[in-house]
Amino acid sequence: MSCINCCWDRKGDNVCPQCRETFAPRPVLKKNTMLAELVEALSETRLQAARLDARPGDVECDVCTEKKHKAVKSCMVCLASYCETHIQTHYDSSALKKHKLVEASMNLQQKICSQHGKLLEIFCRTDQKLICCLCVIDEHSGHKTVLPAAERAERQKQLLETWSESQLRIQEREKKVQELKQDMESLRLSAQEAVKESEQLFNDLIQSIEKRRSEVKELIQAQERAELTLVEELIKNLEQELDDLMKRDAELEKLSHTDDHIHFLQSLRSFCVPLGPAELPKFVIRPKLSIQELRKAVSGLTEQVEKFYKLQLVKTEDFCQLTLDPNTAHRRLCLSKDNRKVTVTRQAQKRPDHPERFDMVQQVLCKETLSGRCYWEVEQVSKNTSAIAVSYKSISRKGNSNESCFEQNDKSWSFTCFKSKYFFKHNNKDIEVPVETCASRIGVYLDHRTGTLSFYSVSDTMTLLYRVHTTFTQPLYAGFQIYGYDNYFQICGPNL
Repeated sequence: MSCINCCWDRKGDNVCPQCRETFAPRPVLKKNTMLAELVEALSETRLQAARLDARPGDVECDVCTEKKHKAVKSCMVCLASYCETHIQTHYDSSALKKHKLVEASMNLQQKICSQHGKLLEIFCRTDQKLICCLCVIDEHSGHKTVLPAAERAERQKQLLETWSESQLRIQEREKKVQELKQDMESLRLSAQEAVKESEQLFNDLIQSIEKRRSEVKELIQAQERAELTLVEELIKNLEQELDDLMKRDAELEKLSHTDDHIHFLQSLRSFCVPLGPAELPKFVIRPKLSIQELRKAVSGLTEQVEKFYKLQLVKTEDFCQLTLDPNTAHRRLCLSKDNRKVTVTRQAQKRPDHPERFDMVQQVLCKETLSGRCYWEVEQVSKNTSAIAVSYKSISRKGNSNESCFEQNDKSWSFTCFKSKYFFKHNNKDIEVPVETCASRIGVYLDHRTGTLSFYSVSDTMTLLYRVHTTFTQPLYAGFQIYGYDNYFQICGPNL
């Protein structure tokens, strides 16, 4: 009504928008309650019809012909689904009331016996399958059968256990994801801090080098000035002496030509005075100032920076993630859930027999094949014999012979700790490695193509412990040998 009044106010004429009749004076506008109720009822009917329409994913009514409504029940006798309107016949008809109704389902045919066309309403526990009433007296005669509801009650317990296990697994995975996200954030922060610190270190180094360069330049120039001063003084003295000698020489020549014998004899006495030492002053001019020590220092610094860069490059580009192979682990070795930690236990682990398992020597191999350039790190806690090794897959697994023990055959190479001493071992030959202190973390670098195997002590710095050059003829596998209860090896992730 307000819009009509606004229109009349704007135009000045009181014209009906429907029949175009003009009114004078302006009539009082009122709501047509009957028409309004009719429109409201029509709108509600349309909304209700829209709510009944089947949407994607809903079961459609099999009776609706034009607009399919959402089915609310399915009949297991009619094998059809019905909406709220068409299901009423099953409620009203005495014959249809006996039909079995279930929640609306799309897969009605799956609930019918494919052999007899009857409803699957019995569960055969003998064959663990749903059957119909005719199957009971046919091929399932004499079998143990129950109603699906009874079997459901039994299986519900199993479902709850599986569900509980699934929930636990979800929680573990969510926790692990959260931990990994935290690790990622820590890694980002650590990397940022490392970049910041390295930038500061290099800036300090550059400033120090610039300062020393200026000081060395000044030192060289001061040395140059000092030496030039000495040379200039020497030249000045020599030139003065030369000038005196030239004058003396001229007078001697003049005297030699005089005819006055008296003057000759009187003057010669003054020239017979000794001239002094005839030797020239000894002074060696160095045409090139020596900076050999400076060259050595700069070269050493360059080598150290280059070495650090190459080691960090190895740790990032060639780092490989290793996992222990449970099928190879000796029964006295317990592996963590992620197969990255091996610990010596007092009781043997219950593991099935396996052709790849070490049955006598307390050893374990990793799953991953090593055939290129690889780097990995291991944290070790061991007070007894322990060995970090690489081995061919063909190494023997059975018995306590040399063929199955790392380092005692030509199929394995190991860095071994024994009674606080370190050895590199291969083919039953030991080379003692002089190590004053060794970090608990050991880094191993393998270049299979060039036959290079290196072991490092890893802390704030990397110190080469031992390097061997050989020829590898087969792919290698990382392995560990460890003795002593509660001692362990932990395969580490990248620590930049």
